[in-house]
Amino acid sequence: MTIRTILVDDERLAIEGLQLRLEPFEDIEVIATCSNGREAIRAIKTEKPDLVFLDIQMPGFDGFGVVKGVMEIEPPLFVFVTAYEEHALRAFETNAVNYLMKPVDPDKLADTIERVRQRLAEKKSAEEADKLMSVLAEVAPDKAEEFSAADGEASDRFEKLINVKDRGQIFRVDANAIERIEAAGDYMCIYTADNSLILRETMKDLERRLDPRVFQRVHRSWIVNLNLVRQVRPHTNGECFLVLESGAEVKVSRSYRDVVARFVH
Repeated sequence: MTIRTILVDDERLAIEGLQLRLEPFEDIEVIATCSNGREAIRAIKTEKPDLVFLDIQMPGFDGFGVVKGVMEIEPPLFVFVTAYEEHALRAFETNAVNYLMKPVDPDKLADTIERVRQRLAEKKSAEEADKLMSVLAEVAPDKAEEFSAADGEASDRFEKLINVKDRGQIFRVDANAIERIEAAGDYMCIYTADNSLILRETMKDLERRLDPRVFQRVHRSWIVNLNLVRQVRPHTNGECFLVLESGAEVKVSRSYRDVVARFVH
C-alpha cells in the first residue's frame, strides 16, 4: 500500500531534509510540498492525501489553522514537525499521529511511520467489514439478522466499568455514564456529565471493550454514547452534529453518517 504524503513547511531546507529522511520508506510517496497554510489546505482538498507532515509555526495560517481548514472533508492523518515543544499537547488534541521535533530523529520518524501504517490498516479493515455487512444485508438479510442477534448475545462480554488511572488515582467509571470519548494521539479523553479523565489507550482497543449497541464511532476522533444523543443537527456536505445531553456537540463525518440513520426513522 502506497501512503500518499504531503509535506508542509515554510522553510525549503526543512522540506528537503524531511524528504531525504523519508526516502528509505518505500511505501511513502511524496505527492506535493507546500510552503504555507493556504497552499496546504488547497493541496489537501485537491489531492486527498493519506498523510501530511505539517509545520506549526508558519506565517498566515499556522499548522492548527490548516487542520481546522480541512475538517469539512475526511481529513488525512497529520504529523506535526516543529521546533517548538510547547505545542505538543495541542498537537495531540487534534488527533495527530505524532509530534516530531526538529531536527527529526530517524528512530522517532520510523516509529511514526509505523503508527501511520497501523492507523491506515485499521481504517481499511473497518471499511471492509462495513461493506461486507451492507452486501450481506442486501443479498441475504436473514444471515445479516443472525449476525446481529449473535452480536446481542455477545454483549455480556463488554465492560460495565472502566478503570481509568488519571492524576495518580484510579477512577472506576460506569460505562453508561460515559457521554463521549475523544482521541488525542495515544490517549483517550473520557467525558461524563461531571468529569473528564485521560486514559492511555488506543481508540481501537477501547472500542473492543464497549458495547457497540451503545457506543458508536461517529468521526475519526469521536465515540459517542447513543443513549445520550438528544438532537441531530444537519451540517454541510452530508455531515451533521450530534447534540448530547450535556449540550456538547460532536461532529459526525460523512464516513459515519449511517450511525445517524437510526435517529431519523
